[in-house]
Amino acid sequence: MALILSIETGTDVCSVALANDGELMALRESDEGRDHARKVAVFVDELLRETGVQPDDLDAVAVGMGPGSYTGLRIGVSFAKGMCYALNIPLLAVGSLDALMEVAREDFDAGIIDLEDDEWQSAYLCPMVDARRMEVYTRLFDAQGKALTDVSAEVVTADSFSEWRGRNRRFVIFGNGAKKCAELLSDAEYIEVAPSARGIVRLAEEAFNAGRVEDIAYFEPFYLKDFIVIPSKKRLL
Repeated sequence: MALILSIETGTDVCSVALANDGELMALRESDEGRDHARKVAVFVDELLRETGVQPDDLDAVAVGMGPGSYTGLRIGVSFAKGMCYALNIPLLAVGSLDALMEVAREDFDAGIIDLEDDEWQSAYLCPMVDARRMEVYTRLFDAQGKALTDVSAEVVTADSFSEWRGRNRRFVIFGNGAKKCAELLSDAEYIEVAPSARGIVRLAEEAFNAGRVEDIAYFEPFYLKDFIVIPSKKRLL
């Protein structure tokens, strides 16, 4: 049982949540461009002011560890580390695909996702984070949130995930990498689910209670792929 600040900045969405004992208290998020370095601090300040929580009241800071945007992940992890150092509190890390799966489960329970209960309960659920072009970061889950595969980077073709499709069970894709794949995966069910720090809340509480904390000095985001610098084509005068 803890008061935990959660941060998710691994995609175009910048999202911050404050939760007490695994229950969401307040949320701030924006998908208006990649201005995470400025917005994350503003959102944290707004949440603390709104709830009357002092920084010293926090028991831990949780962060979406990736995979996702290289720059976005570094912003979120660096900010979370700074808070943990300053406040002398633990750092918690939650897989961004696991958190996205949590958002989908919450949305279904809230009646936002238009699937029948039996369809959802038997479905293979496939969150996707955009990795540029036709590549996505992904991991397969069942409706209870149990991971069925490891995290991977997949170049999506019409034959992708063939071992999980066509089994008389819905193959549901979602996340900011899923829309571009919907036409290729013609038998998949595409649903609108956006990354959010609220997906970190329950998993962070579980990690805190189990004592699964990170080494603040050495923790790095889970990039999955190496960062590649592409030389500019602009001529320097």
